[in-house]
Amino acid sequence: MSNWPKTLVLVGAGKMGGAMLRGWLAGGLPAAGVTLIDPVPSPEIVALAAEHGLRLNPAEGEIAPPDLMILAIKPQMLESAASRLAPIAGPDTLVVSVLAGKTIANLRDRLPNARAIVRVMPNTPAAVCRGAAAGAANSAVTTEQRAWTERLMRAVGVYEWLEDEALIDAVTALSGSGPAYVFALVEAMAKAGEAGGLPAELAMRLARATVEGAGELMHREPETPASQLRINVTSPGGTTAAALAVLQAPDGFASLLTRAVGAAHRRAGELAG
Repeated sequence: MSNWPKTLVLVGAGKMGGAMLRGWLAGGLPAAGVTLIDPVPSPEIVALAAEHGLRLNPAEGEIAPPDLMILAIKPQMLESAASRLAPIAGPDTLVVSVLAGKTIANLRDRLPNARAIVRVMPNTPAAVCRGAAAGAANSAVTTEQRAWTERLMRAVGVYEWLEDEALIDAVTALSGSGPAYVFALVEAMAKAGEAGGLPAELAMRLARATVEGAGELMHREPETPASQLRINVTSPGGTTAAALAVLQAPDGFASLLTRAVGAAHRRAGELAG
């Protein structure tokens, strides 16, 4: 059983698709079997295709159904692209979709020949191979196709399987949108530093470096619970404890994030189709 599909078609090589493609090639995906479909490829993607010998935008009818098709276009483009993609997604093709809000049932309707479909929600840190993704498969997905999915997604970060596709909306709200929450935290920390008298640029540099360092510390100590890492920084009666007393108040940080993730979860459900 091969951990890489022999033939792969990537539909959409924008920020997410391009980031994943770079990670796959770096991880050993055989370039000879890769075809890219992107109506307006960036100069970087054109250069990447030339460097690795990838097929880029072959004429319609020149693409045989591959082992695996990755859908990484914008969700709103699926309707217009479906007529071209439907003949490419054959009965033996695994379709892996990273389209937010597009359910497996929706994909089956648009790609009627496809049987095996995996719906994945990645996030933008996949661009630096530090993504966090989770996915759900329909019953037609084989053990080998699951292995392909794992190999592809773990080449650009962490990947987890979901037993129920309905949980995708919760993943979208937590890790899919999560990088934006972290960036908002950095902005808020920098503003707080400014309020304490620091120059704006210095406050931002310190805030960014703090979050980068804390993230790396978690990365290097994967077995240590986040709560223990927090305790390790907190001296009883010290400055950190004073700050945490505010953040951990009933209407504090946890409550705010729960409401924020809940709002994202509801919106994901509204956009599903």
